[in-house]
Amino acid sequence: MPVDTLPKRFAPYVPTNGEDYMCERQLTHFRDMLRSIRSEMAADIDRTVHTMQDEAVSLADPNDRASQESDIALELRNRDRERRLIKKIDEALTRIESKEYGYCDACGVEIGLKRLEARPTATLCIDCKTLEEIRERQLAK
Repeated sequence: MPVDTLPKRFAPYVPTNGEDYMCERQLTHFRDMLRSIRSEMAADIDRTVHTMQDEAVSLADPNDRASQESDIALELRNRDRERRLIKKIDEALTRIESKEYGYCDACGVEIGLKRLEARPTATLCIDCKTLEEIRERQLAK
């Protein structure tokens, strides 16, 4: 599953008029979404591990062996990215429980529902994230 794609069963959150930001209904929506993404990713990781164990074959042809090793390396890189995302999901779930979810770690303003729908593990508002990316580009030169 792509990192920032909502599961199909989760419709975007539509707030009601006068609803407070990060009310219990919103927190429940994001908690359910994050848990669903996490369980899907964990299942994918388990499936990959079992598949790799079942298909562990030593091929005689060096080209076939190189191709197999390349495929395994790519799969392991993908699973490592998913493992890191699961860690971010766990951190987001912890922030939900402590009622800190949805607020920028840098400046404390609301991150925004649409940004959280697109990236439920976001910890920075769009302005702080943009500044961070500009700094990263400047340091990379």
